[in-house]
Amino acid sequence: MQEQQLSGIINNDYRILHETLKTDINFDIGERKLCIAGKEAYLYTINGFAADDKIQRIIHFFLKVQPEEMPQDADAFIESYTPFASVKTEKKVEQLVVSILSGIGVVIIDGYDKAIVMETRDYPGRGVEEPEKDKVLRGARDGFSETIITNTALIRRRIRDPKLRMEIFRIGDVSKTDVVLTYLEDKVDQDLLSRIKLRIRNLEVHALTMSQESLAECLYEHKWYNPFPKFKYTERPDTTVACILEGNLVIMVDNSPAAMVLPSSIFDIAEAADDYYFPPITGTYLRITRLMICLVALMTLPVYLLLMQNAEWIPPWLDFIKTAEAVNVPLILQILILELAVDGLRLAAVNTPSMLSTPLSIIAGLVLGDFSVQSGWFNSEIMLYMAFVTVANYTQTSYELSYAIKFLRLIILILTAVFNVWGFIAGVLLSIGAVVFNKTIAGTSYIYPLIPFRWSEVKKRFFRPRLSHRNKQK
Repeated sequence: MQEQQLSGIINNDYRILHETLKTDINFDIGERKLCIAGKEAYLYTINGFAADDKIQRIIHFFLKVQPEEMPQDADAFIESYTPFASVKTEKKVEQLVVSILSGIGVVIIDGYDKAIVMETRDYPGRGVEEPEKDKVLRGARDGFSETIITNTALIRRRIRDPKLRMEIFRIGDVSKTDVVLTYLEDKVDQDLLSRIKLRIRNLEVHALTMSQESLAECLYEHKWYNPFPKFKYTERPDTTVACILEGNLVIMVDNSPAAMVLPSSIFDIAEAADDYYFPPITGTYLRITRLMICLVALMTLPVYLLLMQNAEWIPPWLDFIKTAEAVNVPLILQILILELAVDGLRLAAVNTPSMLSTPLSIIAGLVLGDFSVQSGWFNSEIMLYMAFVTVANYTQTSYELSYAIKFLRLIILILTAVFNVWGFIAGVLLSIGAVVFNKTIAGTSYIYPLIPFRWSEVKKRFFRPRLSHRNKQK
């Protein structure tokens, strides 16, 4: 079916746009009738998206055009009477409708079979303040916002290289969401780039309802049962730029402050910006500490449960770890209840108004404090270990990684409670397999450079190198 196009007859073109946009029903779609050099014209904008000063300048310039100066076509008109940086002509009605709904100003003029499309957008949005989740002790304090133009500008500010590419795609039959693919042309894996572009172009979705998460699930549909994240998410421009300089692809979705980095291994996801804002020895300590705490958070409760089920294995010098009070509720049930309670408190904290956060903290402290131990439901040792594990989970910069660790911990706990030592071994092997046999979106090993092993890269993953040396290597 042939696409509908402008005819140059103002009554026909106006009727098509009016019926498509329903300007008489949609109050936020602006439709302004103009008279340009004696010719009837219409200006279309979106209230709330259009910058008033730009619209006023457009109208001012257009109304000054004299009939004898009027060019014969739209292309000649924009060369003479549109003193704006971003302006073009468009003939297809579908593209014009998408432009208008995106906040771009569109003008149709009688006798012109092309419309004039001008960048008049001024999206509402918050500032570039530091993101709550990706805070650093030292370093830049800016962060991405929900406006994609602002986010791309923050990257351009840091990479002034003509090889930096930012390709835009429009995804979703209904939402028409802007998606930007960013990379350095001379560093990116060209095969991966081609595959990702092909996947994005072939996406058949109505809307990216949940922004980057909807896109991530469309790009990587396999092995959903593996809890480990396949992408690294960051709201920091400096972290994003570092990933681009290392040859990664970065995908940004309009209306989302998070950039999606791919491909990402578990070591990429576990990295934090603070590793590079401190001297090498301090950055190495922070990195190794984070990895060790990750393992301890995974194994503390399962090992404790295994020892409590086999108390004869505990050497005399470790007798103090045994429960001092009588166990009224099975240990596994105590642990599972507390695991759910911690997540319940986290959800409650997210949904609690700030004015009620203090009372909630007091109630949580009472419920999960001495009262819970005195009630006979929980043992103090379990409360202590659960408190440590809860705090340890927050050492990870990735929510997805911390929940992956939590899910594996629950599996090991349940298998240990049911099958004792064999269940513990099976749970540990299952956890190792979930990491070892996982793949990135590029099809490479999730634990590279351990598999395949490369000592030079292993050193960089575990020991923070000097930045100057790192850059020379790349």
